[in-house]
Amino acid sequence: MAPRPRFRIPSPLRLAALLLAVAVLATGCNRNSKKDAEEGMPVTELYQKAHERMQKGNWAGAEQTFKRLVAQYPYGPYTEQALMETAYAQYKSGKHDDAVSTIDRFIRTYPTHRNIAYFYYLRGLSNSNRDAVFMQRVWSLDPSRRDLSSPQQAYQDFSIVLQRYPNSRYAADARQRMVALRNVFAQHELDTALYYMRRGAWLSAAGRAQYILETYPQSDYQNDAVAALAESYQQMGEQTLSADARRVLELNAPQHPYLSGDWPKYPWAIRKLNPFAGEKSAATGQRTR
Repeated sequence: MAPRPRFRIPSPLRLAALLLAVAVLATGCNRNSKKDAEEGMPVTELYQKAHERMQKGNWAGAEQTFKRLVAQYPYGPYTEQALMETAYAQYKSGKHDDAVSTIDRFIRTYPTHRNIAYFYYLRGLSNSNRDAVFMQRVWSLDPSRRDLSSPQQAYQDFSIVLQRYPNSRYAADARQRMVALRNVFAQHELDTALYYMRRGAWLSAAGRAQYILETYPQSDYQNDAVAALAESYQQMGEQTLSADARRVLELNAPQHPYLSGDWPKYPWAIRKLNPFAGEKSAATGQRTR
């Protein structure tokens, strides 16, 4: 009688490794099956699937399906719409660099598209939010370390909407965002002036304050700039110029803390600007949050 084969009982470590291998294999199979489910799917079904994901707020899933649609059907009306929705999904999911790349691709491919104004508007939103974390902390940094290139590009994007497409549904909102961005730029210059003042560089501080008044008139920081100008002239011994600046401040902002002698104790509180909250969708033109 032939001896029965002996089965070795796996050790706990080998058993764990075996279970892990099975789990990885099963996950891979499931992943492939999900990916293959969209392979060869009709364009209408792909678009509907992606659109439903958008409605549910599944921006990553919508982006993936829209990309599959563009890859499988590179031409046609669904492709144009899919590119639009891809850019929006990327923006909503915080992938602003990807959104700008998709938008640039669309503008190059369809420069006369009926919704081209929306793409410049969306590019402005994406550039505004590109450094969102940075913008939240920017004013605590040394002015020499600040970079406002993305907000400046956003300003240009909104300017294009306003100048080329003044009758579009996005023009009014673009104008408001440009005003808010001007305040951001003026705030940056004011902080730089204060940076110089803290170090006794009064001539440089006066130059920055004057630049604010000339470049960003009517900004939220114009009165602060006048106060900085008055103090800088005072410290440089330019009594006449300092008195002139003070009179201007008394006329336009009689309650300004500088006039009550709070300088330099006045903390020059930074206003919380939020020029980037909300956008209008391409479909409805309604602001979303």
